Amino acid sequence: MKYRFKYTFVLAFVVLPVFSLAAMDLGLILDQGGSYDQTEEFQYSGMLIPWFSALIGNNSDLYISAGVSAKYEVKEWQAVPELLRSELKLRMEENGEIKIGRMSYSDPLGFIASGLFDGVHYSRDMNNGSIFGIGAWYTGFLYKKNAYITMTGPELDSYNAPVDYANFSDTYFAPRRLIAAIDWEHPGLSEVIRLNAALVGQFDLSGNDELYHTQYLIAKTIIPVNNFVFELGGCAELIENSNNLQVSLAGEIGFGWYLPTKIYDRLSFLGRFSSGKFDDTFVAFNPITTESHGGVLKSKLSGLSMLRLDYTARLHQTFSIGLQSSYFILSDLSPDTFGGPPGGKDGYFLGNEFYGLLIWSPVSDIQVKAGGGAFLPSLGNADKDADMLWVINLSVVLALF
Repeated sequence: MKYRFKYTFVLAFVVLPVFSLAAMDLGLILDQGGSYDQTEEFQYSGMLIPWFSALIGNNSDLYISAGVSAKYEVKEWQAVPELLRSELKLRMEENGEIKIGRMSYSDPLGFIASGLFDGVHYSRDMNNGSIFGIGAWYTGFLYKKNAYITMTGPELDSYNAPVDYANFSDTYFAPRRLIAAIDWEHPGLSEVIRLNAALVGQFDLSGNDELYHTQYLIAKTIIPVNNFVFELGGCAELIENSNNLQVSLAGEIGFGWYLPTKIYDRLSFLGRFSSGKFDDTFVAFNPITTESHGGVLKSKLSGLSMLRLDYTARLHQTFSIGLQSSYFILSDLSPDTFGGPPGGKDGYFLGNEFYGLLIWSPVSDIQVKAGGGAFLPSLGNADKDADMLWVINLSVVLALF
């Protein structure tokens, strides 16, 4: 593990070839925020992000960004450096493109593998209007808190442990996994339907005795009809765990309605569903990266389903609001469903979360967000006597130059 720094520098030099830079640009972003919740403890997180971009010749773009974050959690301060999106983009003949470096990738559903990954991705615009892509990435150089990979119990323990500079290589980096994906997208089949499909696999490179590999077959369609947008997607997961084969399922359904009002507003519904543990073969869905599916209830979509009603409105050119009501339902009551809410409850209905968000952006270089909400277990039957969870958030993003 002590050689990871060397590998990181090698990767940086791979994406920094010596070419004639036709045009350059650089900037500095300050991103900071704080929260206060039912624990009555204030938490702060701030990051200073310098970035650099350049055109290289006629067919290449270079973008490099990094950051140093300062966090105050559990009455302790910690500063952590991080390499952010840093990629070299090469445009090829016949509508092809290659990206090399630390890049953003997301699966069609957006909650299976999403974030920054180190690797290479090739995409090509096909003659029929569709886009084909193939890529491979490694996760072991990423900062664990932003990679948010917690597929096993030890990985969750590692994620929650603070960075120890006396043992930096063992406490800073994300789990070592290889992710590969083949994706296909058609932005306008029959000039109406948008289709997106992918085959994604991750392979455990930790070297542990019990390896955990998963593969995902994913598909999603989006259909706009006048002022409405309908969405439908699903995923089948195959899990290779200790020489055992297991399967799980996940999916989503949603619609959006652009209201016929004088302001730009939208009413939408989103339902996300994941399988729970039913037997030794059909088990709880387990994504590669973890996404919290609530503003207050920070829970992974594993053995959990969510129904959300969302209203957003731009009341002014500089001011927007958002209101959400999310209801959470357990897929099973097993205490062995890893990553999801604790099992062994009285019923399947966890409760309802209400969350509101205000966004103010007077100019393009400034954005202020204020949000808050509460999760009410009393509106369910899983644990009606549990305490209410609540949080208040404030964040400010400044583009300094």
